[in-house]
Amino acid sequence: MGSLTPTLERLIRRLPKVELHLHIEGSLEPEMMFSLAGKHGIALPYASAEEVRKAYAFHDLQSFLDLYYAGCNVLRDKHDFYALAMAYFARAHADRVVHAELFFDPQTHTARGIDIGVVITGLRDAMDDAYRRYGITSDLILCFLRHLSEADAFATLEAAMPYRHELTGVGLDSGERGNPPSKFERVFAKARSVGLRPVAHAGEEGPAAYIREALDLLKLERVDHGVRCDEDPALVDRLVREQIPLTVCPLSNLKLCVVSDLRAHNFATLLRRGVVVTINSDDPAYFGGYIGENYRATAAALDLTAAELVTCAEHAVRASFLPAAQKATLLRNIRSEALHNA
Repeated sequence: MGSLTPTLERLIRRLPKVELHLHIEGSLEPEMMFSLAGKHGIALPYASAEEVRKAYAFHDLQSFLDLYYAGCNVLRDKHDFYALAMAYFARAHADRVVHAELFFDPQTHTARGIDIGVVITGLRDAMDDAYRRYGITSDLILCFLRHLSEADAFATLEAAMPYRHELTGVGLDSGERGNPPSKFERVFAKARSVGLRPVAHAGEEGPAAYIREALDLLKLERVDHGVRCDEDPALVDRLVREQIPLTVCPLSNLKLCVVSDLRAHNFATLLRRGVVVTINSDDPAYFGGYIGENYRATAAALDLTAAELVTCAEHAVRASFLPAAQKATLLRNIRSEALHNA
């Protein structure tokens, strides 16, 4: 793995960033997990935060999800969700994130008897405070758990309707294996009919065919992960032709053994082929790095140039759900920073 020049280090540090693939529950650091467990009198199967971190040796997506869902158990009230999101925003601000589109998994919480409104209002209060405190704008994307039923997803969408004005989009996450996008075609049609913008995880552990299916049946505006697209050259051609964004999470792919070595990641190949790839952190508390570290690690492993890093940042702006005027402002700011850094 290569090392970064001081010029690239400075560029990554100063570059305005948009994060499009961030599971807010996946930003739960072990220290907060222990603090909230103590608050609620929950016994954890670990003696310390350090012991929790040692458990983060995943061999696939499911081994991560088992621990992830267990960690979510400490999130019980509106203040917990607020604290979780504010901790993320503080780290995002340090990485110069200027806009974030947050995924959240309501079914993980409603299954434990927590009202969906508790989750949404806690997160939205933090999003409002993050704008006041840091100037970070943000959107909220409700994700369905694909290992659960279509009926459960429909019920979740219905429960979210009183908070429709707080949501920008819908997504699809959890284990891909055996849970194709077609399972949720009707749910996504309903979500689109009320103005929610569609994204979905596809082509992380699932095949390239899942990406095609998600695009054709769920009518996605962007694909989360999508790294297995190169199994189908015609699909890559389509991604380039239609400029369909992929929200790639390099350190997550490494930690979950999607790739064995970051130097073997196809991110740079896809970027240079003309695919609209973006850099994101996924579940940063579990995968060893927030967005800045994903930029640094990817640039070092794949010898990305300053121009390519700027292109990635621009891709994320264009792929976001921001209004056109705000996109134009951010693109100008990125170019200005690039010129200043040259």
